[in-house]
Amino acid sequence: MTDLNYVHGYSPREAVRLADQANTLAELLHHDTSYTPGRKVLEAGCGTGSQTVFLAANSPQADITSMDISPDSLELARQRIDDANITNVKFQQGDIFHLPFADSAFDDIFICFVLEHLPNPLEAVSSLLRILKPGGSLTVIEGDHGSAYFHPDSRLARQTIQCLINLQARMNGNSLIGRELYPLLKKAGLEKVSVSPRMVYVDAGKPQWVEGFTKNTFTAMVEGVREQALASGMMDAQSWDQGIKDLYRTTQPDGTFIYTFFKGTGFKK
Repeated sequence: MTDLNYVHGYSPREAVRLADQANTLAELLHHDTSYTPGRKVLEAGCGTGSQTVFLAANSPQADITSMDISPDSLELARQRIDDANITNVKFQQGDIFHLPFADSAFDDIFICFVLEHLPNPLEAVSSLLRILKPGGSLTVIEGDHGSAYFHPDSRLARQTIQCLINLQARMNGNSLIGRELYPLLKKAGLEKVSVSPRMVYVDAGKPQWVEGFTKNTFTAMVEGVREQALASGMMDAQSWDQGIKDLYRTTQPDGTFIYTFFKGTGFKK
């Protein structure tokens, strides 16, 4: 992805949000992803390395290359991996659409929270398949902002989420892509495609999820596009602020919050 179409921006606050998200969701999203010793794995679009830590920890003897287009993000990712004393990851600057690798260079490819930001995700998957060996796996994880629902319900809270969906669409992204993973991977030509929903259900009995997901991941993500939403005229300031307040209201003892991620895997012919 490029800096221009990442709707959430590259602020230090966003880096913290991504780390909170990765830490909270690690078991849900990554527990069933591991690569055997010696496998050459590409993580495409690694960003600041929030997911890299868990990918590498689950496959300590795999040979992982983590790639991103942003030098600044790669520097943060290197620091994160060094701080975790992980030694099986190397970094490469590169563009998913102009990959700096030979044909069939990797045994497996992993991509997480990237396709939603791209104007042409099918082209991205096709580009990645060029460097994947026949029989190799491609794993994709994406969210779907349209899957969010909560109690107490709030029209204005739902409207703030729709603002994020619309803003991302204006930037040629698709924050509803989770529901499209199966047809996307099939259209790319992958075989044995399987997609599994990963539902997050949060109530007051799960205080770590209240903080880690409802507050610090999802609501913080929506809250981060306030200025863009107001500038676009999608909502007025008073309505926006009340909508965000209502999202935080779901973290009270009588509140609940539900969201679904989707994880898809397929194999190259």
